[in-house]
Amino acid sequence: MQITNITNKEQLNNFVGLQKRSQFLQSWQWGEFHKIVSGEIFRLGVEDNGELVAAATIIKKILPMGKFYFYCPRGPIGQTTRQPDTRQIEVLFEEIENLAKNEGVMFFRFDPTFKLPEIDFTIQQTLDVQPSQTLILDLSKSESELLKDMHQKTRYNIKLAEKKGVKIVEARNFAPDFDKFWKLMSETSDRDSFRTHGINYYEEMLKLDKDFIKLFFAQYRKKIISAVVVAFFGNTATYMHGASSSEHREVMAPHLLQWHCIKSAKELGYKYYDFYGIDEKKWPGVTRFKNGFARLDSARQGSRTINYPGTFDLIFDKNWYSVYKMVRKVRRTF
Repeated sequence: MQITNITNKEQLNNFVGLQKRSQFLQSWQWGEFHKIVSGEIFRLGVEDNGELVAAATIIKKILPMGKFYFYCPRGPIGQTTRQPDTRQIEVLFEEIENLAKNEGVMFFRFDPTFKLPEIDFTIQQTLDVQPSQTLILDLSKSESELLKDMHQKTRYNIKLAEKKGVKIVEARNFAPDFDKFWKLMSETSDRDSFRTHGINYYEEMLKLDKDFIKLFFAQYRKKIISAVVVAFFGNTATYMHGASSSEHREVMAPHLLQWHCIKSAKELGYKYYDFYGIDEKKWPGVTRFKNGFARLDSARQGSRTINYPGTFDLIFDKNWYSVYKMVRKVRRTF
């Protein structure tokens, strides 16, 4: 078993994209995106007899006082057929620790899709970076079955939006379309009191391959009133960001827009539609909206809620990590 630096886009995407439910955050494209918005990245793999059995795209992030940490969003990734065995994880973590020493890195933060085995490393669970629970739609069902499995109110709102004349369009012209999206995103953030990334983050994201990241708008009376960003990777389409205007909320545009994205993913041959994150305590309104697209109490339901283990820190410098935790706690308090 040996470590390799993954330098081939096709090799990485074939490995990551063939997971049971593909993780776009570990794709080659998302790594290239973070080269622009975050800085340095590393793509490490573990090979066993020449076969790739584990992979991790790692982002180097800056902290105050000249310190750094590594972050591996929704990774590392193991083989498609089984969870990585203990030795694979140990080999990968040993290499990450060596790399951390060379890069002046304090800890390695990661969001695994698998249960961590018993290994001899200092690891602590921390606050979630990626949502630990999500809703997945099974797109092998027919459109009529998907509609039938929705909550009655969601079906009603989709039909209402259609009846009111809401139209769905895919963004084509970057500059004017981005301005429309950013205006909606800013309005949504102000109204619902949530923090967004900086404008550069969204600009660079929406410049990515249009087969990978798509922006859709809902239009009513020739005015854009809702927007959705969806990632298409491997076998899964993932709903990433949504925004809406305070005007014309009565026409239920977000419901029709989401249904259009689900249908588009199905028509393009994707197996799953991932709503990316649900949490009734943190995001009650958003969670109700997403859950409306799948009655999970249905005996026929192929869609399901997925629970991930959470976010963890593999600690390399215990003293500085203690300082970091104390500062982070103080900042959350104020």
